[in-house]
Amino acid sequence: MSETPDMSLARAVSYREIRVAAERLRGVHHRTPVLAEETINEWFDAEVFFKCENLQRTGAFKFRGAFNAMSLLSGAQREAGVITFSSGNHAQAMALAAGLLGVRATIIMPSDAPRVKLEAVRRRLERAPEGSEVVQYERERITREDLARQIIEERGMCLIPPYDHPNIIAGQGTAAMELFEDVGELDWLFVCCGGGGLLSGSAICAETMSPLCRVVGVEPEAADDACRSFETRTLHTVENPETIADGARTPYLGKYTFPMVLQHVDEMLCVPDAALVEAMRVVMGSLKQVIEPTGGLGLAGLEAVARERGNEIAGTRVGVILSGGNVDLDRLAHLLGE
Repeated sequence: MSETPDMSLARAVSYREIRVAAERLRGVHHRTPVLAEETINEWFDAEVFFKCENLQRTGAFKFRGAFNAMSLLSGAQREAGVITFSSGNHAQAMALAAGLLGVRATIIMPSDAPRVKLEAVRRRLERAPEGSEVVQYERERITREDLARQIIEERGMCLIPPYDHPNIIAGQGTAAMELFEDVGELDWLFVCCGGGGLLSGSAICAETMSPLCRVVGVEPEAADDACRSFETRTLHTVENPETIADGARTPYLGKYTFPMVLQHVDEMLCVPDAALVEAMRVVMGSLKQVIEPTGGLGLAGLEAVARERGNEIAGTRVGVILSGGNVDLDRLAHLLGE
């Protein structure tokens, strides 16, 4: 991928395509609730609305994009089967979509993927067509992209990547679309950023549904490639970043998501892992919801802006997308204990 973005690709997904994706998902996905809590509103002196994608099918927003993209495969592509790579949430979403749509799936996962996610993928693939499987790899020996290319050359499968695909982005954008439909226009929207699919789709929705909304992408400090790419308008990468936010360990923004983030997102910021643990604690204590570390990025971003520029948050309406809740309970106890 070029280090310089092709800005024409920033228009590869439109608001209309997100609306069409929403119709495709109707009756298949969960229209997740939006929660608010008085104590949190008092902390920030603002109205804060949480879109609970931790309650989505497979426990994360990823099902939206996976089902939308797989639904649009041609007959020949379905016959060939699909392949993808993911640390867990997109893998679970693809496994479920494969079973629902009857498409054979090969899912590449790192050997250090969270156990709860690996087991969930294997369990869901039991309902997919025969030949569906998980292929694990060692991060230090080969990249998931290279392994996928090898398997595609051998088997002729169709790749549906975890974030850098217009149909994936359109599906993910339906989460923000529902949030705006439920609560109206917002002044701020905080969204996690790994590969930028959810962030891109959300920002595209905001431009139409809430034009004055400031969209902020949030990623871990240890995986700050998107922040650096946003600041310099040149693609930066990270390699196996050490962060508890395993859903945001993607090495770089994609061919589509990089120009979309530049075009549609207002601000990028990074937060430390400790802020993610605190966000998890707040969500569990106040909203009574379980989220994974990546799911806390949006709230951690809101806390960072409120701490440094509180006057900009006070009196406003704020949206936060809780992106997922797939956390191993033993790991959750360990993180909160620390």
